[in-house]
Amino acid sequence: MDTTAFTNNLQKYAQLIIKSGCNLKAGQELFISISTECVEFARLLTAEAYAQGARHVTVKFHDEKIARLHYDNCPLEVFESVPEWAALLNNSMAREGAAILSVVSSDPYAMVGIDQAKPVASAVASHAACKEFYDALDLGRVVWCIVGAAAPAWARVVFPAVPVEQAVAQLWDAIFAATRVTAPDPVLAWEAHRASFNERKQWLNEQQFDALQYRNSRGTHLTIGLNARGIWQGGGDMTIDGTAFFPNMPTEELFTTPDRLRAEGVVYSSLPLVHNGALIEDFSLRFKEGRVVDCQAAVGQDVLEAIFKVDQNAARLGEVALIPYTSPIRQSGILFYSTLFDENASCHLAVGQGFPDCLEGGQTKSEDELLAAGVNKSATHVDFMIGTPDLQITGITASGEHIPVFKDGEWAF
Repeated sequence: MDTTAFTNNLQKYAQLIIKSGCNLKAGQELFISISTECVEFARLLTAEAYAQGARHVTVKFHDEKIARLHYDNCPLEVFESVPEWAALLNNSMAREGAAILSVVSSDPYAMVGIDQAKPVASAVASHAACKEFYDALDLGRVVWCIVGAAAPAWARVVFPAVPVEQAVAQLWDAIFAATRVTAPDPVLAWEAHRASFNERKQWLNEQQFDALQYRNSRGTHLTIGLNARGIWQGGGDMTIDGTAFFPNMPTEELFTTPDRLRAEGVVYSSLPLVHNGALIEDFSLRFKEGRVVDCQAAVGQDVLEAIFKVDQNAARLGEVALIPYTSPIRQSGILFYSTLFDENASCHLAVGQGFPDCLEGGQTKSEDELLAAGVNKSATHVDFMIGTPDLQITGITASGEHIPVFKDGEWAF
């Protein structure tokens, strides 16, 4: 590894995350969630945040090996509640208007074989105890950003044929490329990237599609209803006070929230899905009246089934996202085994929580009003990839007109 180039890119990456991803303001709090494997990067992010004028940086470390010990040794009831201090930490960060930064570096196989009832219980308990925190994220009250950082266990899976030190270096290089860190000015590159979404986003919003119809040779035959006042988003997000930020780095998607009650047919996955530290491969979901009524997986059937047990709305769609098959991440040829990256290589869907800002006036509506308008409410949000080189997507208007949106995996307009 060229250590000088690596150090320079890592510094640029930290600056990009703080300046563009979080758009951190002078005097603002920053809340970082990160693995113990990435302590050096945590220090770099903290230093950059203070250089940008942060009032205070709170870092919450987590460790997958300790988490695995918890899952293997603690009874189910331990996961059915959240310690008071943990809820206070999360909720107070949201109350203070902190920017919320999550750094992912997970081993795709860290939790293989655990009792899936335990992470399900943990998700339910967390969303109940930390409602103020999750509402702040969902309703645009705070900035939030998810980014990746290379770690040995993850790198071994992505690049299994090389020594681990080389694998980590290659994973960092892949992360830098995917997040435009190698551009002369990454911050300006991301502003240009934001603007590049505008033309297609405007076209999609002008069509006011009532539904999208998906077809491909893998067997996908699915029709998804859209909300009457739905909005297509992409290229970054904005809080209710007008602060622009990037929730995901990288991002290549245009997305909206579908009608939670209208999905009919079957859809087949196109890439593996890592969920709760376990792999799900070659799976399909069958929808009826908006709900998953059957699921089948060649690998990870128990993990797949557990997704839909989190709550009564976990089996309904919260997102549809459009990404051409020739996206930069797909063209890299790297399967990251991380949804943050792999979802940007493929059209995808997500079950669970929908996005209030994908509905006109949605960020000011109550939960009941959002549900009535078609926006799903759930304690989970799980993306899964469905894009293929022969994917056809047709938009259907309220008058019944059929308009091509994707042809052979690419934009049709």
